[in-house]
Amino acid sequence: MDSEALQQAGIKSLQDKLSSVGGLKAFVGLDGFVDEIIHVVDKRDSAESFQRLPTIQKLSERIAGAAGKSANIELVSKTVKLGGNGPIMANALASLGSKVTYLGSLGYPKLHPVFEELAERAEVFSIAEAAHTDALEFEDGKLMFGKMTPLTDINWDVLKERFGQDRLKSYLAGSDLVAFVNWTMIPYMSDLWDSILGEICPTLSQPESEQAWMFFDLADPEKRHIKDIQRALELIEKFQGSFRVILGLNEKETHEIAEALGLPHPDKDSESIGELAAEIHKHIQVDTIVAHPVTCAFGTHAGEVYRVQGPYTAKPKISTGAGDHFNAGFCLGKLLGFDTELALLTGVTTSGYYVRTAKSPSIEDLITMLKSELPADSQF
Repeated sequence: MDSEALQQAGIKSLQDKLSSVGGLKAFVGLDGFVDEIIHVVDKRDSAESFQRLPTIQKLSERIAGAAGKSANIELVSKTVKLGGNGPIMANALASLGSKVTYLGSLGYPKLHPVFEELAERAEVFSIAEAAHTDALEFEDGKLMFGKMTPLTDINWDVLKERFGQDRLKSYLAGSDLVAFVNWTMIPYMSDLWDSILGEICPTLSQPESEQAWMFFDLADPEKRHIKDIQRALELIEKFQGSFRVILGLNEKETHEIAEALGLPHPDKDSESIGELAAEIHKHIQVDTIVAHPVTCAFGTHAGEVYRVQGPYTAKPKISTGAGDHFNAGFCLGKLLGFDTELALLTGVTTSGYYVRTAKSPSIEDLITMLKSELPADSQF
């Protein structure tokens, strides 16, 4: 479909499904971060005001200039918020209207205050302390500095002890969507998946047409060894059969997965990402693969590649969590029965709303935003 026709179809589809969203159940995990959003000072004008370093390139030049010397780089905390791929995605799904259960590292034995709002929107279980991220945000991207030690408690033994295997089985069997995200930061995630595949999946016996969706986001696996990435991909593929599996990738991750699979992946513009995602899909037998550069998104399904332009903004109010909002929107589209192209539109609109407003949208917000993107003489 052309852009206008797709937007009109998206508006109608969302309007038609408004009453259905509240009945959807999502089970999301397993990480949890306290995110500190930070700006880097370029010049300080007074005690109250400063000029911000606008780009990562400018920061890199300042750091390079300090080699062999020293430097004092001032960081200003702008806000402290819930973080982690899982909590952000769960919060977005809850804002969109679905019923969400979250399991992860949100503080133990007591919930960290930053997750209290999520606990009001969703059913929340925490089995470990939260990790911490210093997110340095710039106009051209972000740098995430993580303190990950609490995530070692996200493992099969702790999960069984503090949450329970039978309870996990109940949620996996009773959810319309299961999402396991942030594999990179959780060192025992592959072992945990292996245990689920061996001990829980054989007990699930839904016909293929009624299988739940299962979403995976590896979350920037650059720091992990190729053999570990390969194992994770093999495990993800094994879930297909018990679930309808979606693998989500951003532009950088698409290249990293291609490298792990031994596929050529020359650095080209973002438009080549769809072709690369399709090539990856030939080697990973799952239902759908999505790849989302900054300005657009691609989805591969049943041998076809779909592309949807996003509502790009050069100066977002917030960028940390944009990909997690895309994932939530895309998964919601699939849960509502949308085809891949319409689900991509739901994904980019959810992400676009978030980066422009720094708020997670409702379905009504998505409809309003799609209408605003249409030409003035449109029928909507």
